[in-house]
Amino acid sequence: MTRQSNSVRTNIRLAQTTWGDLPRTALYCLRKITSVFGLSVALGDVQLIDGRWYVTHAGLLRMAQRRRCHGIKTSLQEHLSDPIAGRWIFKATVYKVPGSGGFVGYGDADPSNVSPLVRGAEMRIAETRAVNRALRKAYGIGLCSVEELGLHSSSFDPKKQVDPAVGNGSPNGRPRLRDKLCLLIRNYELDPNLIKRYAADFCGTETLRDASRDLVEAFVSTVAKEAANDRAALVCKLNSYCQPEEVRS
Repeated sequence: MTRQSNSVRTNIRLAQTTWGDLPRTALYCLRKITSVFGLSVALGDVQLIDGRWYVTHAGLLRMAQRRRCHGIKTSLQEHLSDPIAGRWIFKATVYKVPGSGGFVGYGDADPSNVSPLVRGAEMRIAETRAVNRALRKAYGIGLCSVEELGLHSSSFDPKKQVDPAVGNGSPNGRPRLRDKLCLLIRNYELDPNLIKRYAADFCGTETLRDASRDLVEAFVSTVAKEAANDRAALVCKLNSYCQPEEVRS
């Protein structure tokens, strides 16, 4: 018996143990994706959801490694993203061999198209989706990836969900503010320590963590507008927080 046959048998046995008796169409598809792509049920490379097979991000990365993928490059599409709304778009390029033109995939995420279980991590989800789409295109995988399903989550219980705002949880379902602020700091090359002092002054609290979410949201929105309109003026304002408290106006 060949190694490939063993893999197919193992996948079918584990799939039936995990999901019960499977229809012939599902078993046929599992045999194909096992023999062609070497995906493993045991390692979580594939998932059966609503009677259909989906590949996972981990499975795609393992397959790319087996096939000696040369590299993966990702970049945030800043002109298409909206940090205030929590909407992110990434571009991923998969290079199968050195010197190749690459296979491109785009991934987007915002609070409306991600599972409540990962609400607040839209930026990371967008990058993962872009990588998944580029890998699927590069290696000819017709299966959709689990991470692209968006709102699907069989284990979601709205009573148990907590969405972190800035360090602490917030059950209001709105996007994470820390990611927005970190991106603004990175994109506009701002001093994080001075931003913290500015935030405390703006919110009237000793630390940003002590402020209400509404105040933090207003602060992030203000910084975004100030940075976009006149970064130099914002930097000048931040530099004023380098001075001792008593001489700062």
